[in-house]
Amino acid sequence: MSLSYPVIKYDPSATLIPETGLAQADLDWIAPRLEAARAETLDDLALWQAGGAVPETKIPLDAGFMELPERLLNEYEQKKEASELGRIIAVAEGLAEKTDRIAVLGIGGSYMGARALFEACCHPYHNELPREARGGRPRLYFEGNNVDNDGLHGLIDLFRQTDDPCGIVVISKSGGTLETALSFRLFLDELRKKVGDDQLGDWVVPVTGDPSRLRSLAEAIGCKKDAIFPIPDGVGGRFSILCAVGLLPAAILGLDIVKLLEGAALMNERFRNEPLGSNPVLDYVAVSHLLEVRRGIDTRVLSTWGKGMEAVGLWYDQLLAESLGKDGQGALPLTAVNTRDLHSRGQQHQEGRRDKVITNLILQSQKYDSIALEKSDFDQDQLNELAGKTLPEIMDAAIAGTNRAYADDARPTADLFLPKLDEPSLGQLFQMLLLATVVEGRLIGINPYGQPGVEAYKRHMNEFLRK
Repeated sequence: MSLSYPVIKYDPSATLIPETGLAQADLDWIAPRLEAARAETLDDLALWQAGGAVPETKIPLDAGFMELPERLLNEYEQKKEASELGRIIAVAEGLAEKTDRIAVLGIGGSYMGARALFEACCHPYHNELPREARGGRPRLYFEGNNVDNDGLHGLIDLFRQTDDPCGIVVISKSGGTLETALSFRLFLDELRKKVGDDQLGDWVVPVTGDPSRLRSLAEAIGCKKDAIFPIPDGVGGRFSILCAVGLLPAAILGLDIVKLLEGAALMNERFRNEPLGSNPVLDYVAVSHLLEVRRGIDTRVLSTWGKGMEAVGLWYDQLLAESLGKDGQGALPLTAVNTRDLHSRGQQHQEGRRDKVITNLILQSQKYDSIALEKSDFDQDQLNELAGKTLPEIMDAAIAGTNRAYADDARPTADLFLPKLDEPSLGQLFQMLLLATVVEGRLIGINPYGQPGVEAYKRHMNEFLRK
């Protein structure tokens, strides 16, 4: 994981650092504030681990996500199959072996991380491939994230068209979130028609809190105790990608969840020990925050250069919006996929309001062999002059050209380089963005945990439904 910043035009009267385009005075101003925010973030974890009284201003305190990578890895090393990670892998393998279709039911943080891993790490058309081309892994579908009649009906129709039972992974900390609970009831009814009541629990894997409505329901339908996974206390939904919420679907797909956690643990180490300038978490917050407070740039576009990273961006949209969008504060997150969105939002980014920083998420290598353009007898498209160029080379030119265009018009950009779309790199990226979000929350004086605005819509929706 590396972070760099193309030169941007900032303040002609300031002394700029060539590599960043930022003024040294601004970095001098933010450095001690970032150190204080890092210290508070680590103190949050220590306070949570101590289990004592939490100051009212710190409630809720969902700092437990920070210790997940090391805790799960250490337990796995000591207990292997008997550890939580070992059980996740075993249950995932068992479910993947006996069914070719699995519905993952959840909303918000209970599904967005799993979807990000699915789209980033699997074949772009995973569900369309025959099973052997999927490495023997099942097709995966996401529902329970809406109350859209036709979308839900469509997946139920698909599941009805196969004689074999379809598995269900249902994720909800409370079990009371309407979208997920409603979908689970409908899918459970369909499953009962195929397997009956006696085997119902064998096809369902819940991930939930303790206690919760979902846990009670899981026990009632006969889910095995070892196949009910926790969402740990102190881990909020949008911070839960590195517990069973994200790890179980990833393991079903055959992803290496150990390497995913190892990447996250490496980012934890860098966050704790490295200074501003070589610390991806602090550097990312510094650039984003300085542009907001010094230049009024409060829209952050995560510009993903590749289709496989779109869901990563959508996962980050939720993380940033729910964490920092409080007390009249918080930048607006947006995800773009290039080069696709250069033909839609690109015009606005280039010549619209100067309220945006573009952070490019750039892959440094591809999963598959590079496709090269060959000469053709039909050159009406005049592409023969590009013969021999590969798609990665064309993508590199698009990135460089777009950054140059933005720089020429003093539009700030930053680059996040990802070595490849694999588990170690994604583990680092997810943990970096989680930590950066908490650090910025502490920097601007708000609690990054909890989402009271979301709870307001739920309360009013239920009032209307139950009149």
